[in-house]
Amino acid sequence: MTVRARIVGVGTAVPPTSYSQQEVLDTFEITDARARGVFLNSAIERRHLVLPPPGADGRPVGEQQGDLLDKHKTHAVESGIRALEACLKRAGASLADVRHLCCVTSTGLLTPGLSALIIRELGIGRDCSRSDIVGMGCNAGLNALNLVAGWSVANPGELAVVLCSEACSAAYAMDTTMRTAVVNSLFGDGAAAVALIAGEPVSPAHPDGAGADGPRILRFASHIIPDAVDAMRYDWDRDLGRFSFFLDPQIPYVIGAHAEEVTDRLLAGTGLLRDDISHWLVHSGGKKVIDAVVVNLGLSRHAVRHTTGVLRDYGNVSSGSFLFSYERLLEEQVATPGEYGVLMTMGPGSTIETALIQW
Repeated sequence: MTVRARIVGVGTAVPPTSYSQQEVLDTFEITDARARGVFLNSAIERRHLVLPPPGADGRPVGEQQGDLLDKHKTHAVESGIRALEACLKRAGASLADVRHLCCVTSTGLLTPGLSALIIRELGIGRDCSRSDIVGMGCNAGLNALNLVAGWSVANPGELAVVLCSEACSAAYAMDTTMRTAVVNSLFGDGAAAVALIAGEPVSPAHPDGAGADGPRILRFASHIIPDAVDAMRYDWDRDLGRFSFFLDPQIPYVIGAHAEEVTDRLLAGTGLLRDDISHWLVHSGGKKVIDAVVVNLGLSRHAVRHTTGVLRDYGNVSSGSFLFSYERLLEEQVATPGEYGVLMTMGPGSTIETALIQW
């Protein structure tokens, strides 16, 4: 019997303050018609953000790179801890059960990493093994899931957690360019955690683990598009003197054109067709990105209802977005034993990551 890692819990957390797109426009006094159009046609209603406090003139104070890194550290740890605790509660586990903690973030550089900071804050055992994944952007949650699923199989019966914690507002640049408007209209702050375990006793009716609580992770497929390596990036802007995001306007079309290829590779050899997939949990990368995936894979709007709902209510929360969608599916209680699901994210590289799961 092949041992598979199984998802046994998920939890999410966001900062307490949220803003409508109009409120963000008003806060930063954005009057440019093109920039306002980007905000107001984003399919986003609200986002949780940690915006700078108002200065003496009532406008948000400027944040230097050091201030942004401090903000990232504070809020990535705070939101991460709440997401981790919610995940363990859903898994029926405690902090003492965590044997591997993999932390993911791309909105700030921390050394020591987020895993060390959270283990210290929560008093998790000093012998807990850990890993940190940085610099892989919105894809990083699935990259981490792939690696930690392997850890779980190698350490059966031990609980592992992937924690994605992004303070995207700590990566904002402020200027009047369309590059900045596109980024600042899209991303929100948030954290999501998912717990895995492999090798637990399974149902006698399904000795291979199918039908046990929580879906099994069956396989992964990756796809990199080297021709578009600079199309999504977070690098140093010499003019602004800080890091900043860049999203090429062609990204939706690039992702859409390659989504079919990687999905077919994910399903190759399984005997499954796309129509056999009951649940699609796609990264909330933006309205045009979601549309491109829907069109190229022939999906219905219902199939991506969680993705569009997360985009509407939280914006693009980067690496943990697909887990926000998974949590919504879980709360619907519609997934039944034997059904298949596909997880899909996309990020810098340009890259697409996918996973096949089965309840």
